[in-house]
Amino acid sequence: MIIYSGTYNEFHQHCLMGDIADILENTLRNYHVSGGTLQEYHAWQNSLSAMDNVLELGNIPEDIHISIEFQIPLTSKRIDFLISGFDDKNKSNVIIVELKQWEDANATEYPDLVNTFVGQAFRNVTHPSYQAKSYADTILNFNQSVSDNHIHLYPCAFLHNFPVQRKNKIDSDFYKNATKEAPLFFKEERLKLANFIQKYIKKTDQGQAIVVIDHGKIHPTKALQDVIVSLMEGNQEFILLDDQKVSFERIFSLMKKSQEDHKKRTILVKGGPGTGKSVLAINLLAKAIENGYLAAYVTKNSAPRNVYFEKLRKIRGKYTYIRNLFQGSGQFVDCKENTFDFLICDEAHRLNEKSGMFANKGINQIKEIIHASLTSVFFLDDDQIVTTRDIGSSSQIEVWAKEEKSILYQGEDFELSSQFRCNGSDGYIAFLDNMLGIRKTANPTLEGLDFDFRVYGDLLKMKADLQRLNIQNKARMVAGYCYNWISKKDPSLMDINIGDFHAQWNFSNTLTWAIDMNSFEQVGCIHTCQGLEFDYVGVIIGKDLIYRDGKVLTDWTKRASTDQSLKGIKSHKVPLSLADKIIRDTYKVLLTRGQKACYVYIEDEALRNEVKRLVSRVC
Repeated sequence: MIIYSGTYNEFHQHCLMGDIADILENTLRNYHVSGGTLQEYHAWQNSLSAMDNVLELGNIPEDIHISIEFQIPLTSKRIDFLISGFDDKNKSNVIIVELKQWEDANATEYPDLVNTFVGQAFRNVTHPSYQAKSYADTILNFNQSVSDNHIHLYPCAFLHNFPVQRKNKIDSDFYKNATKEAPLFFKEERLKLANFIQKYIKKTDQGQAIVVIDHGKIHPTKALQDVIVSLMEGNQEFILLDDQKVSFERIFSLMKKSQEDHKKRTILVKGGPGTGKSVLAINLLAKAIENGYLAAYVTKNSAPRNVYFEKLRKIRGKYTYIRNLFQGSGQFVDCKENTFDFLICDEAHRLNEKSGMFANKGINQIKEIIHASLTSVFFLDDDQIVTTRDIGSSSQIEVWAKEEKSILYQGEDFELSSQFRCNGSDGYIAFLDNMLGIRKTANPTLEGLDFDFRVYGDLLKMKADLQRLNIQNKARMVAGYCYNWISKKDPSLMDINIGDFHAQWNFSNTLTWAIDMNSFEQVGCIHTCQGLEFDYVGVIIGKDLIYRDGKVLTDWTKRASTDQSLKGIKSHKVPLSLADKIIRDTYKVLLTRGQKACYVYIEDEALRNEVKRLVSRVC
């Protein structure tokens, strides 16, 4: 999606009239895209005026095409400025310009990170050259049409307020891996930037290259479970962008420090669904192994562990080694202190207090993980607590880090906010929070949001539509746990019976439902899909979520009697407020498993009608 596109002449006229920032702000509002703050408005005014000056200095043809604020497909990231055209050999080129208003910045000890004053404070951020290059690489990763049409991308960064006499702070050998691919241009180097643009843009292509970038054929999406073998073999499958990159470099640097000074460190990383927590975790695991550290990936959820292990069994002769890389959260009860160099705990909100089949072993899983490793990392999302036994929280991690004399690190360097699922739509996540009654947001409807969300009145039609999309085995149906698991005792019975729709849960016959070729007919639950993702997901919302008197309510009594996630509610050992949170969180997890689309059938008629009112696609 592009917020603004036109010829250089049109852009120049808008800059002269002083209304370019107003056009961008209004378009963002019409598209219901996050952004358009007063700070961003002033940034547009200043940076785009500087770019207009550059293009004017370079005598760039008036009919070449430029685009502003292009959102990279399947991410929430936007590229500041694109220029497309042909060079003197008729080669199709696009220049990517990352615009910065910085007046100063300092080098850091972390590769590809600098420190500068943004958002009213000094912060670690990605180097502008790394940022521009990573955006170009991400487009190449996602858009097959760019390579098919032989379009060449040339990233750069323009720091139009940054004096050239201070350039050595961030334009040094330390950052050369980024700057050689995406050169930096400073305040007094506007003509130099103009010459860089002129080298690749000689005449107009009528904006065709930008059209290809915006509407080209998208590569099959990369789910972590699809590329984990390649990642563990040292290949780069995901480009770490912005906050992901900051967290990665900071965490790995702290791990190395622990190896040097032998001090225990614990790192708390927060991020909502689709922000790349698991991608970051697996990248850290691969990097640790590459550097010879004894490390393991830990998660309470058996589903992702089983899926990853099944994929990694392809690495011959390493069965035991691979199995030990992926461990359950209850494996550290009797582990000696600092047995591991590095433990990476994903989905830490799912940790339990006790371990073992009867929950009678150990003291606390958080304590035991911290105790067992010199450096421990916990990836956490407070909105993904889905059972009454889930105790993972920031406060608990703080308590046990202190108990184990481990230095705790948390804060903005370890917060993930960029969206890489649900077509990169931050607005969709905000819509879900409103729809599910989790919190009020600025997105009560799906109007203008670029994500395929459909409400169905016919469950069989939803299944048929998903089945047509299951060409690459990347579509699944999931449901809230409102249906008893009766097929456990009698495999001939169907667990879910809604009208003419009949299906079984996937519990009994496989540990790898998410990737099995024959599992589409079975319905997954929270326990078999949390931590995993699909291209297309169909969600059955049961009668535990209803709409009455203008409010979305929960009804824990409609959960299946075989459901253990609300254990303790009937006996009043846990509060009803926790049951309410678990039901809402469960559906948020289910509704955020899809990268390209989410289709929904809602049993409660009143809730179905209310959600239909909020969305435009009703089937």
